[in-house]
Amino acid sequence: MDIIQNTIKVIIFELQEFFKLSYITIQRLFTPPRYYYDILDQLNIIGIGSLKIVLLTGMFTGMVLALQTAQTLMTFGAKNYVGKIVSASIIRELGPVLCCLMLSGRVSSGIAAELGAMVVTDQINAMRAMGSDPIRKLVIPRMIACIIAAPALTILADFVGLLGGWIISTFLLHVSSAVYWRSSLDILTFSDIASGLIKPFCFGFIVAMVGCYYGLNTTGGTRGVGNATTNSVVTSSILILALDFFLTKLFFAIFASY
Repeated sequence: MDIIQNTIKVIIFELQEFFKLSYITIQRLFTPPRYYYDILDQLNIIGIGSLKIVLLTGMFTGMVLALQTAQTLMTFGAKNYVGKIVSASIIRELGPVLCCLMLSGRVSSGIAAELGAMVVTDQINAMRAMGSDPIRKLVIPRMIACIIAAPALTILADFVGLLGGWIISTFLLHVSSAVYWRSSLDILTFSDIASGLIKPFCFGFIVAMVGCYYGLNTTGGTRGVGNATTNSVVTSSILILALDFFLTKLFFAIFASY
């Protein structure tokens, strides 16, 4: 019982500290000073740096999805509908979720490792001693960059995923290009596009804040940096999947056609 109670206490404490950091970050977001150069630098690192892995993920996701669904649709003589399946699945769910899971593995871990190394080498304390606010200088630029980069990368991943589905449909399934693209676009509704664009904003916030939280709370030297990196990836991935469920339920309630 003591182990269970201690575990619950640790989880509650970490949730409290995470929401405290998120609240302070959002509060200071609207007051100067602002480090615009750092935001642009983080956009380059997070956005451009993650472009290759996101595009590859989107491409192969669309190709595999088209290949798998076609096997079932061909049983019913409905392989021309493969575009509808690929489009709806990628735009609604797979694009935002898989894109941000890739960001979780690459960006959240990187943030945790970078900030954790600064903590164990006392660079954070040196910043405070010189009058700089670590949250304004380190956390806010990364949060803004993730919130901007995640939707942009998701849009690219969605397009490349549809392109991958088109390649499989055209060259392997012998579905007309016009039929594929028409069916892909006809099935999309406002709720699909809205959910596909709103989710990455929320996921991007999670990726940045989880990485910053574990990075700034690193203890135990270099081993602590490794633990913070691992914990940030695991936690952000779980939170993305859990939040995706609740956001999907919310969109079901808001948009009857979702």
